[in-house]
Amino acid sequence: MFRPVTKWADIVLRPEAIPEMVRKAFKLAQTERPGAVYLAVPEDVEQLSVPGDSAPLAINIVYDMAPSASQVKRGAELLKGAQSPIVLAGHGAARNGASDALVRFSERLGIPVATTFMGKGVFPDDHANALGALGFMRHDYANFGFDRADVIVCVGYDLQEYAPEQINPDTRKKIIHIHRYPAEVDAHYHVAVGIEGNIPQSLDALASALEKSSGPATVSAKIRALLRNEIDRGANDDSFPVKPQRLVAEIRRAMGRDDIVLVDTGAVKMWMARLYPTYAVNTCLISNGLATMGFALPGAIAIKLAQPERKVLAVMGDGGFLMNSQELETAVREKIPFVVLVWEDGAYGLIKWKMSLELGHDSHCDFTNPDFVAYAKSLGMKGFRVSAAAQLLPTLRRALAGDAVSLVVCPVDYSENVALTKMLGEITNPF
Repeated sequence: MFRPVTKWADIVLRPEAIPEMVRKAFKLAQTERPGAVYLAVPEDVEQLSVPGDSAPLAINIVYDMAPSASQVKRGAELLKGAQSPIVLAGHGAARNGASDALVRFSERLGIPVATTFMGKGVFPDDHANALGALGFMRHDYANFGFDRADVIVCVGYDLQEYAPEQINPDTRKKIIHIHRYPAEVDAHYHVAVGIEGNIPQSLDALASALEKSSGPATVSAKIRALLRNEIDRGANDDSFPVKPQRLVAEIRRAMGRDDIVLVDTGAVKMWMARLYPTYAVNTCLISNGLATMGFALPGAIAIKLAQPERKVLAVMGDGGFLMNSQELETAVREKIPFVVLVWEDGAYGLIKWKMSLELGHDSHCDFTNPDFVAYAKSLGMKGFRVSAAAQLLPTLRRALAGDAVSLVVCPVDYSENVALTKMLGEITNPF
């Protein structure tokens, strides 16, 4: 049953096999691409004696191979002839610790960098060459940079993060694939040069093979200005329910540069992924690809255990929150302090949004919420309800400053959803 959905599934039949099987399980789970394994231990095997000389096997650390010199040379030749190169950095760059190398690469060559939703933070959003995140369901600001590109350097990018058709619709752009494993085959992701191996080493080698640029990428400033204007317009909007742009702005003000926010799947993901400025890797975590609803709450528990010194905030829609909100009892019982912020609209907001775009109306997306504050208090945690836009920031700061599990509920005005897609459909190319 587990074999089709795991990297490896097996059963322990003899106690003496445990050291090898456990070591294999962890090695397969952690190597690229990381994923789940399943190892079953039957009850009768659990009761058997382990041989006296049986012990855990030593961890064998696998180091990435160095990039091929010939492929680096081919990539450099392609970039030398490029008029408008651009970088798309994905989650693989975050996993391989490529942030510093990515900044060096961009600065040396003056190339703008966009990230996927899952790659947010691997390139700081306040850098002069930053384009922001790419992954919205319509043609967004960062897409303008890809429209004019002739060469795309995809760094740690996986196809499920963002459809390659969106960045290479006519299949004419040349693609340099930099990753720890070969590219997947796709009609819109036809790789001109593939550089496999350690991603930071690959970026540094490719940058060293090219001459330094004279300055920052001009395309980045225009796109960052569009993003800044959008969030600034909403940040000072005092209307209630609260505009998504105001929610994003207040979350950023409440969180430190290295604090961690987990963004659940739904309409909340679209707003946070697009507008939330992220400055360090793994400080804005988003489930994309399969896009699992409800991941942010158990994820916040795990993050707070791994990084107890940081503030941790789970940002969720009410639909995603209701899928596993009972896990808050675990956090209270185990004394794992973090904050959940629920954007409340009484509906599956993203489904409603997509229905409105595709059909012109929505159907069967609304539901009734419980009293979330009473629910939180019944679990022995703190609960807050925001009843005015001006209350949001002080409430968030109060919850984050405490040493307890807290729930903050804020009604959101999702009429902005369709307004956003309409605005993006009307905006002209700034270049």
